[in-house]
Amino acid sequence: MKKCLIQAVLFDFDGTLTFPGAIDFPGIKKSIGCPGEIPVLEFIQKMENPAEKMQAMKILEHAEIQSARISRPNADAEEIIRFLHSKGLKTGIITRNSRCSVDIALKNFENLKPEDFDVIITREEPVAPKPGPDGILLAAERLRIKAENMIMVGDVAFDILAGRAAGSVTVFLTNGGDLPQQECDYVISGLGELRNIVRLYLPLPAGKFPNDLLREFLDDFHFNDPSVLINPGIGEDTAAICAQGEEVLILKSDPITFATDAIGQYAVLVNANDIATSGAVPRWFLATLLFPCGISPKEVFHILRDLESVCRKWNITLCGGHTEITDAVNRTVISGMLVGTVKKADLIDKRSMRPGDRVLLTKGVAVEGTSIIAREFAARLREMGMDEETIAMCRSFLSQISILDEARIAAQCKGCSAMHDVTEGGLATALEELSIAGGHRIRVHMENIPVLPQTQALCSLLDIHPLGLIGSGSLILCCREESCKELIAGIFRAGIQVTVIGEVLESGNGIEALAGGEIAEWPRFAVDEITKLF
Repeated sequence: MKKCLIQAVLFDFDGTLTFPGAIDFPGIKKSIGCPGEIPVLEFIQKMENPAEKMQAMKILEHAEIQSARISRPNADAEEIIRFLHSKGLKTGIITRNSRCSVDIALKNFENLKPEDFDVIITREEPVAPKPGPDGILLAAERLRIKAENMIMVGDVAFDILAGRAAGSVTVFLTNGGDLPQQECDYVISGLGELRNIVRLYLPLPAGKFPNDLLREFLDDFHFNDPSVLINPGIGEDTAAICAQGEEVLILKSDPITFATDAIGQYAVLVNANDIATSGAVPRWFLATLLFPCGISPKEVFHILRDLESVCRKWNITLCGGHTEITDAVNRTVISGMLVGTVKKADLIDKRSMRPGDRVLLTKGVAVEGTSIIAREFAARLREMGMDEETIAMCRSFLSQISILDEARIAAQCKGCSAMHDVTEGGLATALEELSIAGGHRIRVHMENIPVLPQTQALCSLLDIHPLGLIGSGSLILCCREESCKELIAGIFRAGIQVTVIGEVLESGNGIEALAGGEIAEWPRFAVDEITKLF
């Protein structure tokens, strides 16, 4: 995900920072001939007669000034501005009113003056303040920040429409009234509530994640697994699980250290995939999350929600862990630990491989690597000529990095003798690992190895070998020859591609590669091919 840090807060004026005196807009419209459904300012700006336009503007300005003189500050307005300044944030005003009326209204504040704001955008500017984005973008330009690093706070639809169009975070202020009709990021009833929203976008110092923020997040969790006796909570350093009646516990721990916008999904699935290769059901997940200094709570919560939603999708309980901000890392690291269960009789041990077993591969090679590269290096791929449709297709491979469905089907097949998921080092490394763990050599028919066209195109552009590229999402299966058709049919019925790529040979270890029936060289990679890009 993109960095969620805020450098400035931009406020609407009337109804947000102030409660203006009543303005008789129906009377103003009637006096200048403005139809009831058209905003006054837009109507005046489109008037063709200069004299009539000037007179109409004078009527509007007179009403605004009278309203400004009797306006009063909104509750907590001065306090929230002081809070923002104390956090080093810039502040600004954007309004469809005149600058004169703003200056007059600010005189009704005790400790707030025009110079307390870093920018004030009014209708005198060369751009329309709202509902279009131009006024927001102008404010961002004068503040020397990006609009996405700014919060837009307002009490009417025009404020939210302008903020969203500019790419800013939007906050709708109800003042105790009706909820907004348009989509916005947050809704508050009073300005004092803005403090907690702003905190989500401020950089965090080193140390444990703040308990009050973590408590607020955990309160939204729902723990429905009765086997979890102690749930995550403030002050709870461990999770307690009742595993009574389970014959075998399968344990797995794996960190995610590379940069990705879906790091939570990877953290769960790379561990769950390994658990599933033993025939077990992934059950309980713990995560240690290390964040770099300067990250915002918003970014932390995004990753935590990603973890929780992926666990929920696969019926895994996120039952504990640790969250810390530290200068020991320069990007987010998640170290996951997952526990699964399986009956002893159903445990799949790679040492059960036998000569003659067929070797199968699901999906295609480098599914994970294809997705990571498209997500992290899209700009480079565009520069090298890859079209947007292909990049989008490569990005979508993220949805295929789980092998839980095909592993479950294989676990129910009595002829399945071994499973191994393809991870770092790609298929080339994974097959060698399987050979060593299973104690048998493996013959591979190179022409049978499925390489998806999008993966081939990406690897060709970047001079990367697809067999050495990280490949979660592909499952290597070994099964007895007589059970092969049954297993293939079951996987196909689940909508998953599966290909026979070889067979198990005699005891020993190593890969015998054939290409067109002739002996070929099996590629080996000291490190994963993706490291060439980072």
